[in-house]
Amino acid sequence: MGNRSLHDHFRDVDWGVATAESIAAPVAGPDCAGGVAPGHFRSWADDITALVGSVPTGHRSVLGWPYVQPDGPGSWDRAALDRCDRAIDGMLARGLRPGLTLLHRDLPDWLGGSDGWLARDTALRFADYAAEMGRRFGDRVSHWITSTDLGAPAVAECMAGMSPSGRGHGAAGIPAVHHLLLAAGLGATALKAAGVSGEVGTTVGLVGGYPATDDPWDRVAVERLEAWGNRLFLDPMLLGEHMTGEDGYSPIEASGCVRPGDLETISTPQDMLALSWHLPIRVTAPENLPRVLPVLGCFQALNDVNSLLKRLGFAVVPFEKVEATSLGWPIVPEGLADALASLYSCYLDRLPPLHLVDNGMSDPDDVDEHDEVGRARRRAILRARLTWLAGVMDYGVRVRGYEYWSVLDNLGWKLDYSKLYGLSVPRGRAPAQPPIPRDWARTGAFAEPRRPSAGRPHAALAGRGTARTL
Repeated sequence: MGNRSLHDHFRDVDWGVATAESIAAPVAGPDCAGGVAPGHFRSWADDITALVGSVPTGHRSVLGWPYVQPDGPGSWDRAALDRCDRAIDGMLARGLRPGLTLLHRDLPDWLGGSDGWLARDTALRFADYAAEMGRRFGDRVSHWITSTDLGAPAVAECMAGMSPSGRGHGAAGIPAVHHLLLAAGLGATALKAAGVSGEVGTTVGLVGGYPATDDPWDRVAVERLEAWGNRLFLDPMLLGEHMTGEDGYSPIEASGCVRPGDLETISTPQDMLALSWHLPIRVTAPENLPRVLPVLGCFQALNDVNSLLKRLGFAVVPFEKVEATSLGWPIVPEGLADALASLYSCYLDRLPPLHLVDNGMSDPDDVDEHDEVGRARRRAILRARLTWLAGVMDYGVRVRGYEYWSVLDNLGWKLDYSKLYGLSVPRGRAPAQPPIPRDWARTGAFAEPRRPSAGRPHAALAGRGTARTL
């Protein structure tokens, strides 16, 4: 970074905050009117101002497809649309730039109750929904996110059966990946055709790992993790082709769900790529798993998960002697920068400008705006993360937006799944875990064999260095 300050590095970055709350839902109270939540949101905005000297002016909310179109194609809920109008106008009146997420993991009952994302028709219905929302709100919204996450509804729900529990289809669920990508492409095209004035993009969960040991196979395991976590979605979006294994096998192409013209739609250039980032992952080769992860005890949930991941050629293990949040997530300030550097080495100039979203403290114990100790800790961690991020920006990674996401959003998901994996081992004690959902761990993807090949690393990855061991 040299002598440049954080403010100098992030002078041209658009700062904002975001929430998973739907502006179409009935408002719980006057404090949330206009889509602006109190308390911790103000604290998060103050963090940004204190560290980089910029006042966050962007505020992104979920629009809420189930609320605005509860009864099927061609019909719209007038009251829900009125709530959206009032929320957007309320944000503008407060001097904020409204952003909207069209899809946040949930579908209207008339779609979710059938085949959901396993059906191609869901992508077409999503395009219709995007077009209508663009026509109604496109003159007032500064940026649009077609989907807040591609991995959760496709992989976690349709394939693994995590949410809602018991609906996993294993390998038979892989067309959901293609249909969600198709929906993002069709939705972006529909928004542009509707004449929206704001930027359009979609969100991909950024995955980054560190090898657990010095064994070269652990470095291969990291590449396999990043292939299944990043390339599964970004190869179609940025290269116009589905991820292919070293044997020439493409699981999505082999499913028969890809039609002529689909990949052209999916790879239509968008204004920006949104990346959500939660935590780094410590990775090992399956054959090394017995010596780096206990078999029983508090890591039983993680062992169950690895029974699935081993089929893809890698496994995940806890970080040791690393500070953790109350969710058990490891605090590694350089993790985001290292993951971005790996992503950049893969796609280089094919990457559009990046917006980092769904990214924050991830610690429910640090949400009290009056807690001076918690505030100081939160800001120290954010300063360290931004310092590392400034370093990769100096090497050409284009970060144009950063949204500080509320730690209280999606808390049920975090407590049900993310915490039970035990991804960090706090000093002197084992991580607390809620009961594992055994129906999920014994059905869905766990019950169906998968091809073990994780895929050859992309050509741009050949010979690149892997993330350093902590």
